[in-house]
Amino acid sequence: MATLSQWVEGARPRTLPAAVAPVLVGTGAAYALGRADSGLALLALLVSLALQVGVNYANDYSDGIRGTDQERVGPVRLVGQGLARPDNVKLAAMLCFASAALFGLALVALSGAFVLLLVGAASIAAAWYYTGGRKPYGYAGMGELFVFVFFGLVATLGTTYTQAGTLTIASIAGAVGVGAIASAILVANNLRDIPGDTSSGKRTLAVRLGASRTRTLYAALLTLALLCVLVAGVIHLSALIALLSFALALPLVRRVIGGAAGRDLVPVLSGTGRFELVYAALLAVGLGASHQLG
Repeated sequence: MATLSQWVEGARPRTLPAAVAPVLVGTGAAYALGRADSGLALLALLVSLALQVGVNYANDYSDGIRGTDQERVGPVRLVGQGLARPDNVKLAAMLCFASAALFGLALVALSGAFVLLLVGAASIAAAWYYTGGRKPYGYAGMGELFVFVFFGLVATLGTTYTQAGTLTIASIAGAVGVGAIASAILVANNLRDIPGDTSSGKRTLAVRLGASRTRTLYAALLTLALLCVLVAGVIHLSALIALLSFALALPLVRRVIGGAAGRDLVPVLSGTGRFELVYAALLAVGLGASHQLG
């Protein structure tokens, strides 16, 4: 029987910045238009957090019953380590997805953005089939694409659209930047897990690319995030404040490019999460300040 602390660790709280960051940037972009709404932002945050925790439990369940979690380093695996019954972990995932759906319905109803109903349903389906179902796309090297689309583009632009009723180039740039960093977190995770994933037949993008090219991909994604700040800065000069966050990114890139592997990549995972949160907070402040500066 898993303890409460093990259930909390199984939810992988270090991944939660990937849920918070898009809401920050999306709200900052709405504020730049003078249309931010704190209540709708809170609902968007609850949707994003519920999806993130849900996908973490779903991955724990699916990887655990397939036996692909037995040879890994990193956080607690509730099913893989025999700490919790698989059906209980699956139930936790489904409860999170149900919560995301309820919060999402409230968000759509209050904002009038009914077009997002289909987007929300697709998000939940994508979260489950990442490692669930007969042919999980996370096992086919498409996990990073899922993260980029749903925890970058969809979460950020959905937040802006529900508050402002429109999208801007700055919001799109922010969405791409946030998505790139969120994808980099998964890239670092899968780089760490290459030996175990290879032996278990899990063909992640890192397994397909190999360690060297995966390290290059990590650096390229953070570079893309940098370019997105510059694009946003062309439109709203104050957005360039987000460049300060790259003081956190440089040591991470050096560590990854320098050959860190296995447990040595665990600090990179948490560090990239912190970087994403600071990046998003500064970008949100910069976008919001543009409205005040006129």
